Amino acid sequence: MGAMAYDDTTDSQPAGNWPQVRSGPLVMGGILIGIGAVVAMAGVAVAGTHLAAATRAWIKELETPPSQLARLKWEQAKSAAVSGAATWRDHPNAKIGLARRASSDQSG
Repeated sequence: MGAMAYDDTTDSQPAGNWPQVRSGPLVMGGILIGIGAVVAMAGVAVAGTHLAAATRAWIKELETPPSQLARLKWEQAKSAAVSGAATWRDHPNAKIGLARRASSDQSG
C-alpha cells in the first residue's frame, strides 16, 4: 500500500464552508495599495529634501558651527569632571571618612 492518492472523496470539508471571493476587488485593492505606496514614497522624498535644505540653511546661519560647539561642550564637561573629582578628594569630610576606614581595618 504506498502513498495515499488524492481524490475528491477524501476531502472532509464540503466546498460550501469556504467564503466565495471574487478576484476583481482583490486585484483592484492591490493596485490601489501599490499606487498609495508610490505616492507615499514621493511624499517622503519631497519632505525629506525640504527638511535637509532647511537644516543646511539653519546651520549656515549659526554663529558657531555645530562641530566647534560640540568640541567646546566636551572640553567644558571634561573640565567640570576633573574639578568635581578634585573637590571630592580634597573635601575635609572625605579625608575623615578615609581615616575612619583605615583605622577600622587595622583594629579588626
